[in-house]
Amino acid sequence: MLLRKLLRTALQYKAQFISMVLMVAIGVGVFLGFNIEWKSIEVDTGAFFEETRYADFRLYSQSPMGFSGKDIEAVRAIPGVDAATRYLTVNVGVQDTKKSLALNISEDYTVSTMLITAGAEYDPASDGIWLSDRFAQANGIALGDTLRLTYSGFDLSGEVVGLAKCGEQMICVADANQLMPDYETFGFAFIGPEKLKKALHGFSFYPQINLLSPLPKEELEPLVNTALGRTTMITDKMQHVSYAEAMGEAKEGKTMGSVLPVLFLAIAILTMVTTMHRIAANEKVQIGTLKALGFRDRRILRHYTSYGFFIGLAGLALGVALGYGIAAFIMSPTGMMATYFDLVNWDLVMPAFCWPVMAAMLALLTAISYLSVKKMLRGTAADALRPYTPKAVRQSRFERLSLFHRFSFGTRWNLRDILRHKSRSAMTLVGVVGCMVLLVGGLGMVDTMDEFMDALDNKISNYHTKVNLADSAKKEDAIALADRLDADWEAASGVNYRGEAVALEVYRADRGKIRFVNEKNDVFPLGDEGAYLCQRLKDTARIGDVISFSPYGSEETYQVPVAGYLRSVMTECIVMSEACAQRVGVPWQPTALYTDVPHEDIETSSLISGIQDKRTLMDTYDGFMELMNTMILVLVVAAVVLGVVVLYNLGVMSYVERSRELATLKVLGFRDRRIARLLISQNVWLTVLGVLIGIPAGIGVLYWLMSALAGEYELKLSISVFTCAFSTLLTFGVSLAVGWLVARKNRHIDMVEALKDAE
Repeated sequence: MLLRKLLRTALQYKAQFISMVLMVAIGVGVFLGFNIEWKSIEVDTGAFFEETRYADFRLYSQSPMGFSGKDIEAVRAIPGVDAATRYLTVNVGVQDTKKSLALNISEDYTVSTMLITAGAEYDPASDGIWLSDRFAQANGIALGDTLRLTYSGFDLSGEVVGLAKCGEQMICVADANQLMPDYETFGFAFIGPEKLKKALHGFSFYPQINLLSPLPKEELEPLVNTALGRTTMITDKMQHVSYAEAMGEAKEGKTMGSVLPVLFLAIAILTMVTTMHRIAANEKVQIGTLKALGFRDRRILRHYTSYGFFIGLAGLALGVALGYGIAAFIMSPTGMMATYFDLVNWDLVMPAFCWPVMAAMLALLTAISYLSVKKMLRGTAADALRPYTPKAVRQSRFERLSLFHRFSFGTRWNLRDILRHKSRSAMTLVGVVGCMVLLVGGLGMVDTMDEFMDALDNKISNYHTKVNLADSAKKEDAIALADRLDADWEAASGVNYRGEAVALEVYRADRGKIRFVNEKNDVFPLGDEGAYLCQRLKDTARIGDVISFSPYGSEETYQVPVAGYLRSVMTECIVMSEACAQRVGVPWQPTALYTDVPHEDIETSSLISGIQDKRTLMDTYDGFMELMNTMILVLVVAAVVLGVVVLYNLGVMSYVERSRELATLKVLGFRDRRIARLLISQNVWLTVLGVLIGIPAGIGVLYWLMSALAGEYELKLSISVFTCAFSTLLTFGVSLAVGWLVARKNRHIDMVEALKDAE
């Protein structure tokens, strides 16, 4: 019997039941989606790194001869070093194309290995090439095809004997300027050490040592310097793009998972509290009838408590499905992250803490139903049979003011209703604010990234082609080539600054091909009076302070005053002009040229290691923007669903609570249209207040997210007028549409039923 009653009650209050189930499902789905995403990133990339023996540390030689055999033996003998190998990775061109590859050679193949997906297993003595399977697929290259590669005057060719994936190139980008992989233009390849010797006519060159060690960097660094007898540049895996970006994505997921789910879950719980209280109040006569029929309080309580339990259970079931769907949309072979990560396994993993959180939420929703009904069971059956009577509400101080009585009837009626139903009004306000926070925060991120892209494309990067120079290029030859190409040049090297590895970038930028912007995004000339720190290093020194740094491979320490701050694209860097570097005595060697000469008009030279078109680089940023726009679209849809569900549920609740008043107005001669305006106007008032709170709240949430995720990019918060206007109009549209749907119910009100008094 009670089961049939539960079903009848669910049908009677279907709008409220559906809205509560949806709110729980959305809250749980968003919570699980973001948490499954970051946990899956950690587990899947971690397993891939372990399988491919991803290096914990990388040592870089400043010597033109690279690391010797004695050097690698000395490193292997360090206590705490589990494995080490000499390593070479260099970008090489694919002959007669604009495509390039990161060519990798591991001397003894104990660290930084591959995972073969097709073809022959790795053979160090082989004359073949193991190629990125994604690059091969994007360019129609098959096993058995011959690749011809070029680098700084050297030609190397071989048969593609295997296709592979590699942890070192899990995020396969050419350099720090390329944000997203583009497998049509860039991939990776492996060759054996014997093939390298053959290409270099019996000579081996390894400028890098990759090693595995559980030691922290601060312990390993002095041991390495002692073993090698010189200061050596050491970077840990958090400074390497594949690991750092993977952990950065996981961190972003954790951060987002700590904001959005809280918003949805909080609104779901508040909606449950408000709605269950109203349902319990409306069911008071039914509760009294059950008591009169002999049902014990315990059984009645168990019956009504089951409402919250089944609502929670249904919401959790839908939420789990939604959560896995959101996670799969992001982390799957066809998902968003597949354009970024090159993984073998895409398993979805739920963090262990999600289960107790969901159990606690189910218990909380059940407890809400229990507490809502328990109060109605007090007293005898006769007491319970009396209809629910709201608390007597006295006139508020505001209602006693003479100003209040000057308002129109509709204004006074709505103000009095808001003041007397504070919880419902507050929930409506929370729904509007939540909708605005999602819209302003999401669209504001698009504005911020658009501003970043505009600064990068139209202010900083004023060139057509970037020419990367070979390590063997002499300084005077590189400068002569820059003059022939009418190019600005950059000399980038690693330095030790405050115990951390940062980039020292020396520029000659008098031709305007590469430019610099300050914190306000204004272009400024690079002065000669001192160095400029990027925004991420701003807190380390004030303007006028003297900073010290040491180039790796040298015992020299250089001091230079801080002349100002600038925005960097990707790297943590110290920037200075050529004249400043010469005055301080800092050694430099040009590493890249920036010119307007097209790629095809630049002659092949032993000075050049690779050429990149600016447009190709910018296209990779466009790919990143497409991913972000997809995420923003999801947020916009979530905001609309949130607004519709919350406002419609509370609107229907308001209509039920005020049905007697609405019927009275109809008896007094108020037409349906005027009553509809009264109902809609209250929604409009609360929407206006919600918008006024939601815009700064959305900006605040976005600023907090940018501060929490500022480790990778130097972004400047930017919110356009369009974002605020669109968010406001969309929120008002949702509010008006829901208000109109609720107002239409007034046409069908049963005035006799609404006006009759059971007392």
